[in-house]
Amino acid sequence: MDSLVTSELSDDFYIAYDSFNSPVTYYQVDESLKPKAIKNQPSFFNHKDIEVQQHFTQSLDGTMVPYFLVHKKGLEFNSKNPTILYGYGGFEVSLKAHFSNILGIGWLDQGGVYVLSNIRGGGEYGPSWHQAALKDKRDRAYQDFFAIAEDLFKRKITSPEHLGARGGSNGGLLMGVCYTQRPDLFKAINCGVPLLDMHRYHKLLAGHSWIAEYGNPDEEIDGEYIRNLSPYHRIKENQKGNPIIFLNTSTKDDRVHPGHARKFAAKIKEFNYPFYYYENIDGGHAGASNMKELAFIEALDYAFFWTHLS
Repeated sequence: MDSLVTSELSDDFYIAYDSFNSPVTYYQVDESLKPKAIKNQPSFFNHKDIEVQQHFTQSLDGTMVPYFLVHKKGLEFNSKNPTILYGYGGFEVSLKAHFSNILGIGWLDQGGVYVLSNIRGGGEYGPSWHQAALKDKRDRAYQDFFAIAEDLFKRKITSPEHLGARGGSNGGLLMGVCYTQRPDLFKAINCGVPLLDMHRYHKLLAGHSWIAEYGNPDEEIDGEYIRNLSPYHRIKENQKGNPIIFLNTSTKDDRVHPGHARKFAAKIKEFNYPFYYYENIDGGHAGASNMKELAFIEALDYAFFWTHLS
């Protein structure tokens, strides 16, 4: 719930609330402190048929990590449900339950399962949750993500043949780690505007400003972990069981250089591994410059997952 508007001329204030199965609703709160709904944003899918649960699972070091499980009511737990596991895990960014017509129409309403991970590196539990995955502790974020995937298997929600992973930017780095470190967990990976060459990330565009997050690759001690982590450099010839990966970026991305995705695509093409690649010439780091481009990219994303997970 977010505070929207206050005024020195009135004691009333306005708040907005939404969740995976509740469209954004605006409330007026007067001196009685009883919220009064005054307006709803529209819903274009049957959101009342969507069920949301929060689960916790144990990561490699024993930390309990939360995630949201979102699906249609009456879902059969048969290990065959097409499932998207979304992650970010960096820069103290908190991933919250939110309403999305795009997610509803493109995935949930058709029977897909969506999982929002709250792995370390984010800000869901304050600064300490973020600091727990900085620099040489970065692996904790990835172990959290892997633990959630394995918990989904234990609960028979899905299986490696039906699980996809999705993330962008720092979450794109997470996707590169999934591809190179735990390909056994995923059938399909959607890797958006990603960081993938961690040997040179600090020399490209805004990369130098992220040294406090990742470490400096040019430093012998602090840089050792991030150099070893680098997904681009971990791709090896004759790897077996690689998931199919969809790399997408923007020519005009002024934050994460499109060279990350281009180099990764070129290397996996060299080794004849399956992949898709899309580069929008507009859009900056968001990958789209208008709603038409956004709709096109989202359609590509969900078509990719339906093709390979169902």
